[in-house]
Amino acid sequence: MDKPAIAGGTPVRDTKLYYGHQFVDQADVKAVEEVLTSDYLTCGPKVEALEQKLCALTGAAYAVACSNGTAALHIAAMAAGVGAGDELVTTPITFAASANCALYCGARPVFADINPNTYNIDPKSVQKVLSEKTKAVVAVDFTGQAAPLDELLALCHEKGLVLIEDGAHSIGTKYKGRPVGSIADMTTFSFHPVKTVTGGEGGAVLTNRKDLYEKLLLSRSHGITKDAAQYVHESHGPWYHEQIDLGYNYRITDIQCALILSQMDKLAQFAKRRREIVRRYDEAFSQIPQLFVQQEIPESDTTRHLYILRIRPEFLTIDRRGFFEAMAAENICCNVHYIPVYWHPYYERLGYQKGLCPHAEKLYMEMMSLPIYYALTDQDVEDVIMAVKKIVAYYKK
Repeated sequence: MDKPAIAGGTPVRDTKLYYGHQFVDQADVKAVEEVLTSDYLTCGPKVEALEQKLCALTGAAYAVACSNGTAALHIAAMAAGVGAGDELVTTPITFAASANCALYCGARPVFADINPNTYNIDPKSVQKVLSEKTKAVVAVDFTGQAAPLDELLALCHEKGLVLIEDGAHSIGTKYKGRPVGSIADMTTFSFHPVKTVTGGEGGAVLTNRKDLYEKLLLSRSHGITKDAAQYVHESHGPWYHEQIDLGYNYRITDIQCALILSQMDKLAQFAKRRREIVRRYDEAFSQIPQLFVQQEIPESDTTRHLYILRIRPEFLTIDRRGFFEAMAAENICCNVHYIPVYWHPYYERLGYQKGLCPHAEKLYMEMMSLPIYYALTDQDVEDVIMAVKKIVAYYKK
């Protein structure tokens, strides 16, 4: 096999291949154009249409669309009653927003370790870190694979806690045959461009509980209501509304909703292609002793957002950084998801220290995200596989 490009060989490809990329077709463009020439650019009918479509997709009773996935987590934490002095348990292997939503509410994030094989939050670790101050658990469907929802729901409901499923990676995934979005007390979605479906930005919270739904609506839109049943004072007329709580401007535009609606029409084909890529990667890497393939739980029928390549440094002469840079020299542009949240300087200043979650920290030191998105060609996938095999062959012990 040829030497890696970083060692003087020829790259597997001439053009750069990135870890994620949106797919936008003419139907998406047309959907956005129609909104741009309509009466409503925001606060219009496309918002409700998206919410209805999310409910139809997931089986959830209610959906609240909002500006992004971070806003979705924030209003979900607010609806859960998370506040000053409370604690919210989550995983460190996630984007910072999964923990930041606690800080936004004046609460303290507490980190539970992961299952070292699936990379999702471990219910046994969650149980160990619960306290009298715990108000909610944010379980991230890391890479798109559903967290162990039955165990987490049983634990949360036994302790009187709210389970928020961070489904930023997992739209289209099913858990025991049920779509993600209809299982936890609340589920959040993200529509960032590298996600399976995109609106440029965008988010949503889904729930089956009317009490949570009403709180979510208020938090999304300044705490203002036009529902007469919620008024404190008598209405002054048809224009009347009241601010009955303190909320935020987390509204989403009709422009974004139109794009997401059009993208959702392609969700099945997006999911199918992502599964094909995962199968090919798994097939190629599962027999290589220098690599570890993420374990899938049988309960999760996964639409994968990320593909994690995990190296076993004890069998290689290079570490993760060396492998990452060698892939870049092959014109395969990987990423790393994620730096443990409490390693960030802001969290250090809050008193968090390394060593809290050993499995999560070990995973971080050994992993990178390979390209996976709808528009990847079969040749693109084979280029990624060839690059990985070439690097392993050259640097194996």
